Amino acid sequence: MQLPATRFSRAADAIIERIGTLASWLWALLLVVIVANVVMRYAFSLGRIEFEELQWHLYSAGFLIAMSFAVKTDSHIRVDVVRARLSERMRAWIELYGLILLLLPFVTIILVHSTPFVINSFLDGEVSSSPGGLPYRWLIKAMLLVGFGLLSLAALSRLTRIWAYLFK
Repeated sequence: MQLPATRFSRAADAIIERIGTLASWLWALLLVVIVANVVMRYAFSLGRIEFEELQWHLYSAGFLIAMSFAVKTDSHIRVDVVRARLSERMRAWIELYGLILLLLPFVTIILVHSTPFVINSFLDGEVSSSPGGLPYRWLIKAMLLVGFGLLSLAALSRLTRIWAYLFK
């Protein structure tokens, strides 16, 4: 389904595209960290907690940012068996209601409840509970705000495009 672009969607999509392209390098960095960790562990019998934690930090950041990119590019998972049988207009209506009634409220709940979670972690100076673990635990928790903030931007962009399609 080709949706018309709006002024807002062009600006929002450009931001998401830039951040998504930049964040795609996290996957390459993650690969390097995993390989280094495996080589250190099996070739030199050196296990490093920092590398273990860095792996899940990079994976989490990449995944959280990729959510908005998937909505922007419309490459997220759908129930295609049902969707394929519907007209484009009906698909647009379903997506409109899905964004308004499901995705945006969910994103709002996550943002509202994760904000104090991140702030408290920052104020407490939270660090990893593992000996030798990474400091600045608030930084990875802040990725919740970044990821879901970008997801809300992508959802609003998509919403304006669907609105323009349905009510042009």
